[in-house]
Amino acid sequence: MSQIKQRTLKKNFILSGVGLHTGKDIHVNFLPAPDNHGIKIKRIDLEEQTIIPALAEFVTGTQRGTVISRGNVQVSTIEHAMAALYAMGIDNCLIEVNAPEFPILDGSSCQYVNAINEVGTEEQSSYKDFYIVRRKMEVSDPETGAKLTLLPDETFSINSFIEFESQLIHNQSASIENMADFVKEIAPARTFVFVRDIANLLKAGLIQGGNLDNAVVIYETEMPQKELDELADILGVPHQDAKELGYLNKDSVLFPNEPARHKLLDIIGDMALVGKPIKGRIIATRPGHKINNALARKLRKDIRLNEVQPPVYDVSKEPLMDINQIRSLIPHRYPFLLVDKIIEKTDKYIVGVKNITVNEPYFVGHFPEEPVMPGVLQIEAMAQMGGIFVLSTLEDPKSYSTYFLRIDNVKFRRKVVPGDTLILRVELTTEIRRGIATMRGLAFIGEKVVSEAEFTALIEKTK
Repeated sequence: MSQIKQRTLKKNFILSGVGLHTGKDIHVNFLPAPDNHGIKIKRIDLEEQTIIPALAEFVTGTQRGTVISRGNVQVSTIEHAMAALYAMGIDNCLIEVNAPEFPILDGSSCQYVNAINEVGTEEQSSYKDFYIVRRKMEVSDPETGAKLTLLPDETFSINSFIEFESQLIHNQSASIENMADFVKEIAPARTFVFVRDIANLLKAGLIQGGNLDNAVVIYETEMPQKELDELADILGVPHQDAKELGYLNKDSVLFPNEPARHKLLDIIGDMALVGKPIKGRIIATRPGHKINNALARKLRKDIRLNEVQPPVYDVSKEPLMDINQIRSLIPHRYPFLLVDKIIEKTDKYIVGVKNITVNEPYFVGHFPEEPVMPGVLQIEAMAQMGGIFVLSTLEDPKSYSTYFLRIDNVKFRRKVVPGDTLILRVELTTEIRRGIATMRGLAFIGEKVVSEAEFTALIEKTK
């Protein structure tokens, strides 16, 4: 798998505008953040200045936007900003806001995108940690008919379909195959509202800052002239004939399917709360913040249960190192060479493969009638992986050897038997200092961890 570095902003930028629901004047400041910081939101108008991670498990409301909370502190309408950050490849950012919501701006992601482009982004030292979809995942809401299906794919893409009881937007669809298209095709799409819903939203104390400059207002069900005039006065727009259905906005819509594109924008913003860039395809039917968050929470649960995703092993791809290259780095030989090939390597971890056959010499005694790979050899295989990782960074690896100093937190979860393909992932847990390397190893079969260990090794010059 190709490795892509994390990104943050080159410098901060500030956007100001009215809050959609509160009607308050709001300032939001986007600041660079260090590697592995993620996206976090800080309420600077409060004495405690609470910081809320922009993650799905912190979502506490989805009715008319995405609301995240920590304790009694909340921030709403974050989805347009989150969509822009995700699509522009920003992994790390601290956002300071002086209100309980983000400004609505023009109802799209355009101003966020423009500001990011203006200040620029910069590459960081750590690699992006992708969430790789390996199997079909699905969430649905029988009450609304909403359904999101997530499928394996090489990139992040979305196909979205919306349905409303409306003459103007009964059925619409939108799609994105490449996030590079977000800026022109999705970011400009504004939020939308039906005239029939405005009165109830106002009664609920919402959309205090809503107007025709920040939303597409759809008038598709005829109402009494007096009621329409009253709403026009509230919105600050000229009166119009109640019999003329259509969009109240002077400039109409930017795209024939602008509502569908905005719903897709919302999906991106809500999926950004997974906390990792995604490799997978979403098929969305009647999407909304509630169902979007349900899928994001499902992925977050999987991430928490599986601290490290199983490595991807494509048998058709050429390895980074074959057995001959491995033999040139480490001194182990038959019957104790326990790594067949290296398939991935970054500055932090390495991934290799060991194919288990019935011809392994240790099966003669362990056990002839029920062959099981000894756990100690699984740990040895991880150690060899660590040795390959360390020695491959040296100018003269043949002059050095690696030796166990310590093994901790060893766990064995299931048997390893002939026919299994052992995928070994070893990661540095601290920087190498004075010839000492501390590492964590995980052994997978398919998507399941079969063994793990933490170990310390000595890198010693022998020649």
